[in-house]
Amino acid sequence: MSQDLASELIEVLQAAREQAKFLRELGVENITLDLTSEAHNSAKSQSDLAAAIIFPPRPTFTPAPRQPAPVPRPAQPAESLFGDMPAATLPATSEETLEQIWQDIGECTRCGLCEGRTQVVNTHGNRKARLMFVGEAPGADEDAQGKPFVGRAGQLLTRMIEAMGMKREEVIIGNVNRCRPPGNRQPTLEEAAICRPFLFREIAAIQPEVIVVMGNTALRNLLEVREGITRVRGKFQDFRGIKVMPTFHPAYLLRDPTKKRETWEDLKMVRDYLEAR
Repeated sequence: MSQDLASELIEVLQAAREQAKFLRELGVENITLDLTSEAHNSAKSQSDLAAAIIFPPRPTFTPAPRQPAPVPRPAQPAESLFGDMPAATLPATSEETLEQIWQDIGECTRCGLCEGRTQVVNTHGNRKARLMFVGEAPGADEDAQGKPFVGRAGQLLTRMIEAMGMKREEVIIGNVNRCRPPGNRQPTLEEAAICRPFLFREIAAIQPEVIVVMGNTALRNLLEVREGITRVRGKFQDFRGIKVMPTFHPAYLLRDPTKKRETWEDLKMVRDYLEAR
């Protein structure tokens, strides 16, 4: 065996070990590889085959130590996101393209968040996606790169998508707000109300089969409910005929890894729903 091949196999095994550790945290006990399709066989690389292992019986689960408590967010205006929200009046379907929507957004100055942002962070991914993920607002990494969910929370989201048997390139990902709030604070009612119509227009243009809303901000802006994510998660909701699954935000999972199991249960329901269609 050549040294290059040996090094490559070592990297594959290390990647498989890391993925196995992550899947166990989610509560996944085994995964299988479908070898019935000839096309599927030819497309699978050695890395894919090494990663598609059957995990041994999982030991007694011990939650990972909690991360240090996050730094408190700066105080925000009294009129918060969770007050009385204006009703949505946008159509359920649309002939608009995403480019037309983004052109309308432009270098947006409709609210005060424009003053501290580096750039507008629009929705990104497969424009014909069956599955859409919606979060709160960009963070520092997203503000710098101009794409949603590219920081630590985004890396975790990518691994969650892969655990579902999908690739990030197959889905589309966005946020309620497109500009980073100062100190990563929660968007105010006014900021969310100004920005979310663009998200609704994107949903109308994309027409995904399922939307996963991550965290309270996305939940309450999309579905206009007062309940928190803990009470609503794990149950399919409806947004203009589109299935919506509320679940925890990846940033929250970084602070409290014990919630990964519940999140995985939510994502399995989404996966099973899409596979059955």
